[in-house]
Amino acid sequence: MSQPDTEVLEALSAAFSTLFGGRPDGVWAAPGRVNLMGEHTDYNEGFVLPFALENSARVAVTLRPTGPARLRAASLQGADPAGTGQAALAGEIAEVDLTDLHPAGVAPWARYLAGVMWALQQRGHPVPGLDILLDSDVPSGAGLSSSAAIECAVALALDELLEIGIEREELVLVCQQAENDFVGAPTGILDQSASLLGTSGHALFLDCRSRVSRQVPLDLVAESLVLLVIDTRVVHAHESGGYKDLVAACARGAAGLGVAALRDVGPERLPEAAEVLDAPTFSRVRHIVTENQRVLETVAALEAEGPRTIGALLNASHASMRDDFGISCVELDAAVEAAQQAGALGARMTGGGFGGSAIALVDAAAAQTVGDAVRERFAADGYGSPEIFAVLPGAGARRRDGRA
Repeated sequence: MSQPDTEVLEALSAAFSTLFGGRPDGVWAAPGRVNLMGEHTDYNEGFVLPFALENSARVAVTLRPTGPARLRAASLQGADPAGTGQAALAGEIAEVDLTDLHPAGVAPWARYLAGVMWALQQRGHPVPGLDILLDSDVPSGAGLSSSAAIECAVALALDELLEIGIEREELVLVCQQAENDFVGAPTGILDQSASLLGTSGHALFLDCRSRVSRQVPLDLVAESLVLLVIDTRVVHAHESGGYKDLVAACARGAAGLGVAALRDVGPERLPEAAEVLDAPTFSRVRHIVTENQRVLETVAALEAEGPRTIGALLNASHASMRDDFGISCVELDAAVEAAQQAGALGARMTGGGFGGSAIALVDAAAAQTVGDAVRERFAADGYGSPEIFAVLPGAGARRRDGRA
């Protein structure tokens, strides 16, 4: 691991020792993700194409024979300017009764951790007392799946420490159950799959019905390309807002067309759908149908010709999310338009919508120009300053303390 990684992991272990008295049994990390293509298709049993980020959530964990789960969050990024070796600790310790786990009894931030413990218990795997210290550099609310990163890090840690032996594809479902049924966010398996199954230099092509996946080459460096993430700083939350309404609209569309899921509706059925569905529901259906097709076309383009050929597909995806699915916002539209006008090969919003981030595929030499154009557009429109940074496809969840 790099020296900065080593320093952060050591700081997390040291903070754990100070807080809980003793070194952790181990440290595990799981990345956030960028979704290159395939928005809201996952819970419609369709296709997605995310990749894992280098940004990750990290958990230091120790098991105890009995007692509650004691959970604490830390902030290690830039938190130690004096070189004291001390992490900045956030809030009080959240004590969770593992014999009577329910969301109302857990602080909102801790539900992503406790939900994994609950989901394991639902599968017949007892969870003893434990201590967890969490740190993450995945931006929260930016559409980069900070919540799934936390869930996957905890799931991988507990699977190893409890010697359960769950395959990663099944751990995806454990984390999805935690998010759906404990946190209360009706998400599909996209985020957790990217975090647990991603590999460096690749995107993950995932069939959300069969759960079969394969790695698709996404070597941006070799093509002198950069993928910019433009975090609008407009925060969204899957467990509230319009996300549940969209899930319901898709279910109505599937029922109206007599199919189990919108995955079963091809482009050839769109004229029929326009006749039998109300206009708002049809618009939602049209996005899912065309987005599934864009995922397939993006995979084919990447495998045959490389990432320089997918710009138009990125642009078309954003237009569909803006016009048909209604999940963009003025800040996301401004980010995409400014990037396109400044020379990006393609740009789209990414994530659940209603805020969060956009992505722009640009020549590495033009990254600064595109970033400056987006900042200037935000300033001119009176929006808050966005955070813009480059990302590469990173590795999936793994133990990070050098003992495995």
